[in-house]
Amino acid sequence: MPKWLKKSLVILITTLTFGMVAPPAYLLADDNNNEQSLNSYTNDRIEIKHELHTKEAFLQQVTNQALNQSYEKFGSKIGPVIKDEFNDVILPKIEYVLSQLTEQYPEEELQNLVISESPSGGHSEKIFHIYHSLTGKDIIRFHVRKDHPPLDGYYFNFHYHTHHDDFQMHHTLGSIFWSKNTPPKWMS
Repeated sequence: MPKWLKKSLVILITTLTFGMVAPPAYLLADDNNNEQSLNSYTNDRIEIKHELHTKEAFLQQVTNQALNQSYEKFGSKIGPVIKDEFNDVILPKIEYVLSQLTEQYPEEELQNLVISESPSGGHSEKIFHIYHSLTGKDIIRFHVRKDHPPLDGYYFNFHYHTHHDDFQMHHTLGSIFWSKNTPPKWMS
């Protein structure tokens, strides 16, 4: 089997299984049965598994906290009405933005990124912020705003801001229609 094909299969198996399944031995051994090559691959595989596990674990943890804080912000009056559309439309976009954020930081720096404790209620926009625990500076802010276009009903506009432009620009995630009636305060 060509060497490039063996390497491709090894990488494919390792990536798809997140390093949990070892590729067959015949793919690991080179044509000269060089044990050094096998040891080098094993060490590389462990590093890949560790990196995927850590970044994946961080992303899963932050996504779960983001979901919980979103539901907390919606409260018992808004939550049941918009929950399904939020899960189908907005949450995948939040996950995508969080995964992009994860890729911007080295693994050892991810442990310093923290999600804010709780959303704000009333009429405030804050769902959650992610900030650097050592500096205390926000990295990214996820918000929801109540919009009421003229002659139309109320919408919840989900968006985020980043530190790259000093939190000035709105990056839209999507909008969910509420109704013609004024929505209740957040967390009610």
